[in-house]
Amino acid sequence: MNEPLTEKAIQQWLREEDPSRLDALWHWADQVRRENVGDAVHLRGLIEISNYCSRQCGYCGLRAANTDLERYRMSSEEILECAHEAARYRYGTVVMQAGEDYGIEAEWLAEIVFRIKMETPLAVTLSMGERPDNDLRRWREAGADRYLLRFETSDPELFAAIHPPHPARPAQNRLEILRTLRRLGYEVGSGVMIGIPGQSYESLAHDIATFRELGLDMVGVGPYISHPSTPLGEGAAIQPLEPGQQVPNTELMTYKVVALTRLVCPRANIPSTTALATLNLASGRELGLQRGANVIMPNMTPPKYRALYQIYPAKACIQETSQECRICLQGRIQSIGRTVGSGPGGRTKT
Repeated sequence: MNEPLTEKAIQQWLREEDPSRLDALWHWADQVRRENVGDAVHLRGLIEISNYCSRQCGYCGLRAANTDLERYRMSSEEILECAHEAARYRYGTVVMQAGEDYGIEAEWLAEIVFRIKMETPLAVTLSMGERPDNDLRRWREAGADRYLLRFETSDPELFAAIHPPHPARPAQNRLEILRTLRRLGYEVGSGVMIGIPGQSYESLAHDIATFRELGLDMVGVGPYISHPSTPLGEGAAIQPLEPGQQVPNTELMTYKVVALTRLVCPRANIPSTTALATLNLASGRELGLQRGANVIMPNMTPPKYRALYQIYPAKACIQETSQECRICLQGRIQSIGRTVGSGPGGRTKT
């Protein structure tokens, strides 16, 4: 495995179907993972703090036009209780995620971040969508360590087709936001969906090369799963592709992208995602960990809210309590000979 991972080589791997060649890819990615980030699997407690969203993304169940969804915002005390529970479980990081909800005021969230940093040893990751620079700066000043913003696709035409701009806010370039986050001192995370209608192999290979160009600290990749109450879920047409060019949104393709992401970003933190577990509840997370991933994000969201965070339907483990999830994941990690990580688990430095 000495060939350089040019975009052409990445595309060839994405199209690879030979089981023996794929076994070699899995081994290569796992070896690079072990050499660069070790055998520890870091657990990052996910808190889905709001399902309000001001955007109209073509695949997401949180989109503003979905009037069938019961909306919620967690209170500051509910969020803090989840963070303290994550600390009791000895997770190293808490991840606060929401739709692009401008009802979440910058100062309100800054106070929560500050309290988590003062009251617990946790690292704090935010995933709040496209926000003004001043909001991002304020949260960083309050103590936020990391920010996740997936660019979803590097193809500008495809991005525009599935992510209409906010009607009341200037259009923003997500790659530029990621660079701003870096300048503000965050560890920066991004990623893409795999198998979006209209996504070509060439486009996905460029996405993976873009991870390397951005020098990402965290990379999350997962299969495209549409919500039925969305334009894509209802069969809306996207830019046509030539036969054989559409990337499938399969479990196998997801493993390929996880492995190739590890190869182009050797020291990055890469989760084995809930979306992957949704495709294969029995062993999806374990196989992701064995093919380049080193992070799992157990859900800390209170049960009364968890089923309402419907980015896509039938999410894995939606009925589990946070305690049940913790026990299950620790067992799964140990079953493949890995250990549960300690501390915040930041990007491994050179």
